Amino acid sequence: MALRIPKATLPVELRENMIAQIGAVPEPVEVAWHNPLVAEASLDFGHKVGEWKTVDERLKTFAHMAVAAQIGCSWCLDINYFMAQNKQLDPVKASQVPRWRESDVFDPLEREVLEYAEAANHRH
Repeated sequence: MALRIPKATLPVELRENMIAQIGAVPEPVEVAWHNPLVAEASLDFGHKVGEWKTVDERLKTFAHMAVAAQIGCSWCLDINYFMAQNKQLDPVKASQVPRWRESDVFDPLEREVLEYAEAANHRH
């Protein structure tokens, strides 16, 4: 898929940090970097949200993956699968999130969270 907006060149230090942290530079960051203030604010906000401890990491990650699958963002699925591995989450469950309705690996709470995440995303 071709990007509607070309990628911007990131500062070398930022590029290296992202590769060290997540293994790659996300295309959305490269595109958003056309306005560095917006890109930095978005990255900062995402980092702060990632530090919230009010939701079980397993549920939060699976919810992110469900929405990523729903909207068809393969990069989002990949990064969340990578994060699930780093958090030692069940790799079988992580791989089944895109087809959670048909899969028998999820417990009732996980199913409720996945359904809620998709419903909340559908409203927007």
